[in-house]
Amino acid sequence: MPSTLASLHSGTSSLLHQFFQLTKPRVVSLIVFTAVIGMFLAAPGTVPLRPLVFGTLGVALVAGAAAAVNCLLEQAIDAQMLRTQRRPLPQGQITRKQTVMFALLLGGLGLLILYFWVNPLTMVLTLATFVGYAVVYTLLLKPLTPQNIVIGGASGAMPPVLGWAAITGEVSPDALILFLIIFAWTPPHFWSLALYRKEEYAQAGVPMLPVTHGDRFTRLSILLYTVLMVGVSLLPVASGMSRLPYLLAALVLGAGFIRHAVGVWKDSGDYWARKTFRYSIVYLACLFAALLADHFVSGWVP
Repeated sequence: MPSTLASLHSGTSSLLHQFFQLTKPRVVSLIVFTAVIGMFLAAPGTVPLRPLVFGTLGVALVAGAAAAVNCLLEQAIDAQMLRTQRRPLPQGQITRKQTVMFALLLGGLGLLILYFWVNPLTMVLTLATFVGYAVVYTLLLKPLTPQNIVIGGASGAMPPVLGWAAITGEVSPDALILFLIIFAWTPPHFWSLALYRKEEYAQAGVPMLPVTHGDRFTRLSILLYTVLMVGVSLLPVASGMSRLPYLLAALVLGAGFIRHAVGVWKDSGDYWARKTFRYSIVYLACLFAALLADHFVSGWVP
């Protein structure tokens, strides 16, 4: 009997772990992080506890549901790519029916939390983001156009707007600036990955930019979008949302990104593309952390 109970417990833990992996926890953690930063920036003083807690929970649940739907719709593609073939669905560890039920439960609960304990606007915007990522990007844009990342980046750029709406019940110009930062960051981030995963995308039939337009064009695009992104990252200072501490951080982080992008542009191999992809994640996290730090520092300095 003890061995049977241990086996049952082990099986249950393994299944829960597979469901957790369906939510793409590393991606969701960055989504939640930028949403929470949006909440803090929207609040002139102390962030109200209720929208902070329930807004974070609701956004996290819906983001996890969107990730699960993405895994469901891309099961065949994931099975052909080394980076994704170990996900639960391609491995047969979770069924399609289980994934549908899990996504419905997770997403429905998240939307209900946002509607009743945050505000209807945040719920509507979060639902639109879910549809934009799980349906428009995954089903329409990704398999049809090499500009999938550029257009679909709108969904990925929404989290700070959701956080802002959770606190204020509206979408202000400053919230849209946060949106623009992530929107401009998305192409160099994903195209760096696509450069050294080009053969896998080609095999899976996904028209990523390196597949359709070649490495040289993609490398130049990464550099140009990086310069654009660094310029956009200075808008919080121009709008008065942030001050000198953020400006210094944005310039240092931006210089680092441009250095990586120049490396990608000059290098015909994968070395700089891999480095740039990793740096891009650190860049976005540090940039939004700098926004938060500046928000508190500026509150102490007259």
